[in-house]
Amino acid sequence: MAKNLFKHKVHLVPLHLDNSARNQFRAELMDIPYLLYEVENLSTGEKILINKPGGKRNFGRLSKNDFMVFIFNPQNEELWLISHNEILEDLKQKHQTNKSETEKIIYGLLDVCNGKEPEVAITEKKITDICGLTTETLLKVYKWIWGQEDCNYSSEKAEGRWRSMNKILEEFNLQKC
Repeated sequence: MAKNLFKHKVHLVPLHLDNSARNQFRAELMDIPYLLYEVENLSTGEKILINKPGGKRNFGRLSKNDFMVFIFNPQNEELWLISHNEILEDLKQKHQTNKSETEKIIYGLLDVCNGKEPEVAITEKKITDICGLTTETLLKVYKWIWGQEDCNYSSEKAEGRWRSMNKILEEFNLQKC
C-alpha cells in the first residue's frame, strides 16, 4: 500500500526531457525553472509568489496543503523565502527609528491577521513607510504566510496565524484592540 498517496487537484505543465548521460541529464533537470503562483504585485515591481506543496512534512508525510511564500524580484530573478525572524528584525529596526509609525504598522498587521486586505489596512491607518521593507511588502507577505500557517495548523486547538501575530504583539508590548 502506498504511504504518500494524495487525492488533490493538480495543474499539469508538460515537460519532456530525453534521457541522456548522467551529467547532461542532471544539468537539464537542474535547468528546469521554478513553477510558482503570482499572488500579489508590489509597488516596488516585486511580486509575492507561492508554491504548493511547499515541502513541509508532518509525522513523516508530505503536507499536501503546505505552501511557501516568496518575494520575487523579476529584474534580477531573485527569489527570497522570507522568514518570521527577518520580518521581526525589520520591525525592530523600524521601532528604533520611529516607534509610533512602527506601532501603526503592527496594528495594520493585526488588521490583516483579522482578515482585512493589506491596502485597506494601510489606507485606513494612514501608514507610511519608514526604513527597511515597505509596509505594503510586510502586510502582503504576511497575508500569505498566515494563510500558509492556517493550512498547516488547522486543528481547532492550533493557533495558526495567531502564533506569529501574538509573538509580534508581545515583542513590542502591544495589545489586541
